[in-house]
Amino acid sequence: MVLSPTSRLILETARIEEVVSDFLTLRRSGANLNALCPFHHEKTPSFSVSPARNTFKCFGCGKGGNAASFLMEHEGYSFPEALRWLARKYNIEVQETKPSPEQLAVHQEEESLFILNDFALKFFQSQLPGTGLDYLKNRGFTEATIQKFGLGFAPDNWDALTKAATQSGFKLEYLQKLGLTTTSGKDFFRNRVIFPIHNLSGKPIAFAGRICDSLSSRRDLDLPKYLNSPESPIYHKSQNLYGIHLAKRAIRQRDECILVEGYTDLIALHQAGIENVVASAGTALTTGQLLLIHRFTPNLHILYDGDPAGIGAALRGLDLALELDLNVRVTPLPHPDDPDSFLSKVGTAAFSEFLATHSKDFITFKASILLADAGNDPVKKAAAVHSIVDSIAHVSDPVKRSFFIKDCASLMG
Repeated sequence: MVLSPTSRLILETARIEEVVSDFLTLRRSGANLNALCPFHHEKTPSFSVSPARNTFKCFGCGKGGNAASFLMEHEGYSFPEALRWLARKYNIEVQETKPSPEQLAVHQEEESLFILNDFALKFFQSQLPGTGLDYLKNRGFTEATIQKFGLGFAPDNWDALTKAATQSGFKLEYLQKLGLTTTSGKDFFRNRVIFPIHNLSGKPIAFAGRICDSLSSRRDLDLPKYLNSPESPIYHKSQNLYGIHLAKRAIRQRDECILVEGYTDLIALHQAGIENVVASAGTALTTGQLLLIHRFTPNLHILYDGDPAGIGAALRGLDLALELDLNVRVTPLPHPDDPDSFLSKVGTAAFSEFLATHSKDFITFKASILLADAGNDPVKKAAAVHSIVDSIAHVSDPVKRSFFIKDCASLMG
């Protein structure tokens, strides 16, 4: 919906020091107020708030602006969302254009779907004690971590959720639209640990269900390890990353986003205190997902399994990331480890040290993979060079491109 010209009144009314103090601890320094910058890692405060100018400025990373700008950077809001937040804080009535009947119907349906997903989330969480909780604890996850990610369990029952939801007044049509109920009226998720998927603002928009190894039986052998909610009016897989709502602040502070593949990989890293991490959750990287990362940092660190599938996934995502001017580094883990198992094996300190010392820029990574595969075959070597040069061509910055070309020439001899 389109905001009316009251946006000027909102921005003039909002006091930058009052807005920022909702998120940061400000300390007086003369006429201004200072804090540690939330947008990059620092030990000495360089983030300054000027009540006189009604603006903020970080002299370390250069970010600055008004109250709306701060909310857009800090919370990932769009401009209209930031204005609405400020309007609520200062009790300003926002006049919006009257939606058409069609727009109103879409909005009401979306709100109903969010409410239904929230009901499903609470249902799955209520079913967790028992086999689901035992499985998660056996994986090493603490109670605090389980609560942080809202993990749950879908019971081994044909229609437990469907019955609970319809008896609470929810429409079967909406259950099916969200993929919670099949067209035959059965629960989509059964006998699985549930991982809720949230949007950027933290609303549950979808779910993933994993078979518990300890619960697997002969009848489960042909079932996929993971089931994911289908696309819906509120869930677009190509536009979302698992864990982004919990990681966005840490990504800004560290100015780097670590990308892993799996749900448990991400949760294990968070539990170890490494929070600037999101997961592609088994899908091929898309432009929408990379643009979402770019909202918070230009630095992408891909951390995939060291097996051929993981390496292939990393390579496929590189060119897309380069086109969007992301600075890409890759750390392949020792085969057969994934981030979860490797972290468990070596501990947090050694894991962090490994990331710092074994990450490679995309040219070095791609060249090492392709050259190892080519061996002494001149035809394969030539194909490797063409593939690397094709990746370099995706880099828009001519200065970066020239350095990559020199690196490529040195590596390939």
